[in-house]
Amino acid sequence: MVPIQHEAEELIAAVRERLQSVADPLKAPRMQAYMKSEMPYLGVQSQPLRVACREVFAGHPLPDRPQWEWAVRHLWDEASYREERYAAIALMSHRLYGAYQDMQTLALYRHLVETGAWWDFIDVIASHGVGPILRANPQDVTPLMRSWGRDGHLWVRRTAILCQLSSKNATDTDLLADVVGENLADSRYGNEFFIRKAIGWALREYAKTDPDWVLDFVRRNERGLSPLSRREALKHLDG
Repeated sequence: MVPIQHEAEELIAAVRERLQSVADPLKAPRMQAYMKSEMPYLGVQSQPLRVACREVFAGHPLPDRPQWEWAVRHLWDEASYREERYAAIALMSHRLYGAYQDMQTLALYRHLVETGAWWDFIDVIASHGVGPILRANPQDVTPLMRSWGRDGHLWVRRTAILCQLSSKNATDTDLLADVVGENLADSRYGNEFFIRKAIGWALREYAKTDPDWVLDFVRRNERGLSPLSRREALKHLDG
C-alpha cells in the first residue's frame, strides 16, 4: 500500500536536493551569525531560494490537504538547515494550496510560530499565513486573535499584533487596538523588544492607510507606548 504521504515525501526530498545544489557554504556562517540562529544555514540567499521553491513546487504538486500539511510540517520539524524552514513557509502560502487557508490551518501555523520563535519566521507567518485567514473569516478568527494577543507565548502575541500588516482598508481597528492595548497593559510582555517593535511596525503600516487613526491612537496611549513603539508608529508622519 502506498503511504498517504508519498508525494509529500518526494517533494521534501526534491526541496532538500535543490537547496543543496544552489548553496554557497562560504555564505552560510555569515547568514547564521546575522540571524543569531542556533540552526545552521546552507548558504542559500533569498532569490535562489525563491526560484528553487517555485520550480520544485511546480514539479511536485500535492494532491490533497493531508499531504500538503504533512509536507509543511515535516519539512519544518525535520529541518537540518534554516533554509528548509523558509521553504516550508513558502509551501505554506503557495497559490496551489490557497483552498486550505482556513480556520483548520491555524493550528498548523500556531505550531510553526511556537517552534520557530524568531522574527524571520514569525513575521511572514503572521502577515502571509494568519492574516489572509483572518480577512476571509473575520467572525471566527477575530476572537482567536484576541486570545493570541494575550497568550503566554511571546511569539504568539507578536503574531496577533502583526497579522493585519497587509490588511490596509480591511484592517479591523478594534482588533488592532485591542491586541496592542493588551500588550501595553501587560508588564510581562510590554517591555519585550520584539513586542514593542511589533506594535510600532503594525501602527506604522496602518498609518499608510489611515494616518489620523494612528495619530489619535498614539495620542490616547502616550503614556503606555514605549519610545521605540511611538517612534516606529510615527516614522512617516512626523514633520
